[in-house]
Amino acid sequence: MSKTMFRLGLMGFLLLLNSVPSRSAVSSIDLGSEWIKVAVVNLKPGQAPISIAINEMSKRKSPALVAFHANDRLIGEEAAGIVARYPDKVYSNVRDLIGKPFSHVKKILDSLYLPFNVVEDSRGGAGIKIDDGVTVYSAEELTAMILGYALKLAEFHSKVPVKDAVITVPPYFGQAERKGLLQAAQLAGLNALSLVNEHSGAALQYGIDKDFANGSRHVIFYDMGSSSTYAALVYFSAYNTKEYGKTVSVNQFQVKDVKWDPELGGQNLELRLVEHFADEFNKQVGNGVDVRKSPKAMAKLKKQVKRTKEILSANSAAPFSVESLLDDRDFRSTITRQKFEEMCEDLWERSIIPVKELLKHSGLKVDEIYAFELIGGGTRVPKLQAKLQEFLGKSDVDRHLDADEATVLGASLHAANISDGIKLNRKLGMVDGSMYGFMMDLEGPQLVKDETTTQLLVPRLKKLPIKMFRSITHNKDFDVSLLYEDEHLLPPGVTSRTFAKYSVSGLTDASEKYMSRNLSSPVKASLHFSLSRSGIFSLDRADAVIEISEWVEVPKKNVSAPLNLTVEADSTKETDASDDTSTHSVNTTANDQNTLDLGTEKKLKKRTFRIPLKISEKTVGSGVPLSDEALAEGIKRLNALDAKDAERRRTAETKNDLEAYIYATREKLDYLDELQTVSSSEQRQSFIEKLDEVQDWLYMDGEDASATQFEERLDQLKDIGDPIFFRYKELTARPEASKSARQYLTELQEIVSGWESKKPWIPKEKIDQVLREAENLNKWLNDKEAEQKKISASATPAYTSQEVASTNRIPKPKPKVEKVSVKNETETPTPTEKEETKGSDESSSESKKEETDRESTHDEL
Repeated sequence: MSKTMFRLGLMGFLLLLNSVPSRSAVSSIDLGSEWIKVAVVNLKPGQAPISIAINEMSKRKSPALVAFHANDRLIGEEAAGIVARYPDKVYSNVRDLIGKPFSHVKKILDSLYLPFNVVEDSRGGAGIKIDDGVTVYSAEELTAMILGYALKLAEFHSKVPVKDAVITVPPYFGQAERKGLLQAAQLAGLNALSLVNEHSGAALQYGIDKDFANGSRHVIFYDMGSSSTYAALVYFSAYNTKEYGKTVSVNQFQVKDVKWDPELGGQNLELRLVEHFADEFNKQVGNGVDVRKSPKAMAKLKKQVKRTKEILSANSAAPFSVESLLDDRDFRSTITRQKFEEMCEDLWERSIIPVKELLKHSGLKVDEIYAFELIGGGTRVPKLQAKLQEFLGKSDVDRHLDADEATVLGASLHAANISDGIKLNRKLGMVDGSMYGFMMDLEGPQLVKDETTTQLLVPRLKKLPIKMFRSITHNKDFDVSLLYEDEHLLPPGVTSRTFAKYSVSGLTDASEKYMSRNLSSPVKASLHFSLSRSGIFSLDRADAVIEISEWVEVPKKNVSAPLNLTVEADSTKETDASDDTSTHSVNTTANDQNTLDLGTEKKLKKRTFRIPLKISEKTVGSGVPLSDEALAEGIKRLNALDAKDAERRRTAETKNDLEAYIYATREKLDYLDELQTVSSSEQRQSFIEKLDEVQDWLYMDGEDASATQFEERLDQLKDIGDPIFFRYKELTARPEASKSARQYLTELQEIVSGWESKKPWIPKEKIDQVLREAENLNKWLNDKEAEQKKISASATPAYTSQEVASTNRIPKPKPKVEKVSVKNETETPTPTEKEETKGSDESSSESKKEETDRESTHDEL
């Protein structure tokens, strides 16, 4: 019985744990070239478990921009507000600068007419020098600023601290980009649970509410974003498994293949319009004027082009107008959708190449594709949809997913699945693979080049995460290079297959140390690799493996020993992880009385030593990650910027509070006639003069004041204004409180007079005490009202409404406690007795309720 109760109690406790909602939250961040979206998983009661975090402008996506202007840092919507005036101070496409060579970055920025002051850093990558002409930020630091902004949006939305997040990446991101993005997360103080490919996020969102038990399907996800395009083939299916003793069906998907064009996106379509209108403007103005030489003019032109492209997606023609485009010249034009489509004819052909390659390599036919889902902002262009429909032979393509939010919402499901604090009931297995194949190449003295020194370790689309090791026969220090498998399939901007180099040392010393001993086999080096969930391939550990044979003395075996005496010989092989120690044991089981001393004999034993080797990274070029020192310095710089931003926001808030108080107070002084009653002309004049003084300071000397100075000025005004507004409030509140108190005393007299007959158990002393306290309250009110009549309304009140409300309450006597008589259970009342009892109870209940309500009312007064 006790065991049964214990199990029931334990089960109830576990159910209680499962029913308690989690107070933690995780987020997903869809970081694009132009936009950033944030989703939050938060199991708060009354809220959707997964939702999009809106920004300060109540928008569901934010510009991925960072700006430095007037000694301030601006991010998101704030930075977007000044991009047309200061295009050289607002930095965009920062995600795409990570891990790229300086020459490649310069080429991209020039093609987009982005006038950034780009400098080459010590790694051969690109850094951006801000408007102070001195400070240079790396691409990782700028990206960290945007990620930190995203984290703040998640925390503001969920109302709980958020540190864990999943970040989406384009499938074509290579090793340098992925490592750099993780370092950017580290700089932002964000715990990146994982990077997830964008197509996997979309596939999760597509399949989470579907059941594939009745049939598997192939789905293609086509994404044209701001700067790139890809098509992913995903296979959805289901498998059976045991769960709590029952067979259940679990959905899953596997990424079969992905093809991409990293240099084709919505920006390319916009650039065709930019070039068209730039040529038209130059032709109108003439005289050799070139609008392309003016960064401000090009920024205005690009801003209007974005709007025009959106209009053309819904209309056959669109007007184009930019005021003061260049040298105070206005520019107006029009363009038709047909003209726009003709200008981009070659781009439409390029847009279907990823789909063609996907079907070609998969061997699938178009009619074997269950759905063709469009995601990404670029897929809203009608001509692109028509081109895809034409190629697929369909009357329409599938648009069941939100083009902007599908990826970030799906990534949030992945964040919940891999986080420790949150678990969702809905499950969808995800099998994604490496977007690139990886090889290793070994170099060293006396190292013979063969299939063991250069070999493929990770084929393309190999499931991740995985761990592996390789063993080579060698006794000298050597170098390890990690390479992309295919020189024709490299990340954008990468010109060399090699993305990491390591120096493995300690093998020579270990070999020489054990060379004098009897080696049973050649010295080997064991290399341990890993492919992480984020798609990062690395060499994690290296060991020297040395096997030696030695003669050691062991007890002799007694073949004629009794049955209860057994001697186990030592093993023929041992493994030792230390440098020069080994463990060998002889297990003997025997009765003490039967033990025989047979002496010892020599046996040949094998011992294995595993000696850790030192790994030093030798990677060079733009793919080198930030050093530990650079990371520490970056965190310090970003924390200083965060503190400065917080102070700037506080300064803006206190300044707004001061300004709002001045305007609201002036309005009250002008329109509230009662203020003249509760204040003298001298008081009002003094107050107005102080308001003028602070207002003049606010718009002159106070432009660059600190938050503390604004607070001090506000306190000075409130020291004068608060007493006046308090007296104004008391002008009506005080009489109402006095009236309520007198009504309370009147009704109390009526109640107390009936206590002697209705509540005979109350002692006379208690009744007298209540009457005395009521008289004291009445006297206090009379005195205070008389005192208030003698003083001016502009003076400090004799008493306040709060004092009346907080006057000690007259205690209410406790009800009489009567013993309840218990009837004999065998007695059964007659129907008549039941009715009489019921009627009596109801009458008594109503009477008590009425009396209780009256007394409760007096208590509240």
